[in-house]
Amino acid sequence: MTSPRNVLFLMTDQHRVDTLGCYGNPVISTPALDGLAAEGTRFDRFYTPTAICTPARASLFTGLHPFRHGLLVNPERNGGGRDEVAEHDPVMSAPLLAAGYNMGHVGKWHIGREHGPEHYGMDGEHLPGALNPFHHPSYERWLKERGHPPFAVERPVFGKAANGTGRGHLIAGRLKQPAAATMEAFLADQTLELLERYARDFREAGRPFMLSCHWYGPHLPYLIPDEYYDMYDPQSVPLPESMAETFDGKPEVQRRYSEYWSADSFDADAWRELIAAYWGYVSLIDAQIGRLLSALRELGLWDDTAVIFTADHGEFTGAHRLNDKGPAMYEDIYRIPGIIRVPGAPARTVDAFATLIDLNPTILDLAGLPPQEPCDGESLLPLLSGAPAEGRDSVTAEFHGHHFPYSQRMFRDRRHKLVFNPEGVHELYDLDSDPHELRNVYAVPAYAAVRRDLTVRLYRELLHRGDPAYTWMSYMADIGEGRAPDVDGVADELG
Repeated sequence: MTSPRNVLFLMTDQHRVDTLGCYGNPVISTPALDGLAAEGTRFDRFYTPTAICTPARASLFTGLHPFRHGLLVNPERNGGGRDEVAEHDPVMSAPLLAAGYNMGHVGKWHIGREHGPEHYGMDGEHLPGALNPFHHPSYERWLKERGHPPFAVERPVFGKAANGTGRGHLIAGRLKQPAAATMEAFLADQTLELLERYARDFREAGRPFMLSCHWYGPHLPYLIPDEYYDMYDPQSVPLPESMAETFDGKPEVQRRYSEYWSADSFDADAWRELIAAYWGYVSLIDAQIGRLLSALRELGLWDDTAVIFTADHGEFTGAHRLNDKGPAMYEDIYRIPGIIRVPGAPARTVDAFATLIDLNPTILDLAGLPPQEPCDGESLLPLLSGAPAEGRDSVTAEFHGHHFPYSQRMFRDRRHKLVFNPEGVHELYDLDSDPHELRNVYAVPAYAAVRRDLTVRLYRELLHRGDPAYTWMSYMADIGEGRAPDVDGVADELG
């Protein structure tokens, strides 16, 4: 396989794997991403290192685990983590710019509070915040230049506040705009402008590019035009099996999060309508992705450009009687889409575990550059050629809180998942017999050996990484002789 010099990186926000045809959804229309997967490599066990925007995106940008780069929560609800990437940490842009790349970033950034892509030498405007910036001057100017109507929403859908004070969060609504006037189209237009400029540089001077487009959707609230809001018949939308959640034997915080998002204030029909709107949002973004992929072909770049698609994390959308994301490490929000199309590489499906962090050295590898030091990921390019997936039989993830500090660690292999909750009940799921993670078998005697095995493996992985969470496990977890007393003793003496 000949590594191309160009990379087009596409990312969505809060995107469930089961909303794509290439991942098995038989109803939804996602022709652009399905076509990309058909020509490229689809990763079936692709995970986020943490299911929250800023830490996940910072891990992609730095190649480091969240506990290492320290951006542990979103800046809007900072519970004590960093607000910006540390000056001494590696960032993906540095070696690419040093190698002469054109490098552009369009759309959601959300890595730091103040420092945007331009701070790191990239072309692109810092659009701050977690959600679509409908009132940003650049978007409003773009609307006026094209004669589009301004942003306006009708028939909004709200939850109910748990404390009885009135309406809760905005979940969905109908945009009084055509699809061509949406923020999604605006971001695609900005990307196309840079792509055309970069194409000229590539043709005339051989200068390669790395161009990213990050959409804010399908993150809730689902504010989309009628044609997409009504694209799917709610009756064709199945409800998540995990809506049967009772929270029995689960950490109490999950029940409280369900109340926070007023998940039970919607009946089955209302949930089907919301899920249908979420699907419509996915199709709206897929249409914009189609525009970018078509432009690659029209500009003669298709055979010289790798295309990567992924998301920062998933979304509950009613699963487990939850919404958004939060302190629950279910597959709904930790497993994400991962598609890489490299010219010359055969189409295939990869069943090995991989994460967003691996995309950092993968992109550098595509540019012919080595990984930075330090780097917690490994290039995925060998897997695209069919190389054995050594050491990729499990995945470990972490969480540090969202609306409040809350620490969790997860270890997942091909059959079982362990979630270590220092503040509450630990969780263990048998994903073969319970794929929807409804029954916590952590305390079931028949799973004692599995519990011990996964606990020891998680402990050793955290110890290997240097994640301080291992110190709690040293004295509070069922690890038997797996404990590393010398290391723990030194850590204890040092405080």
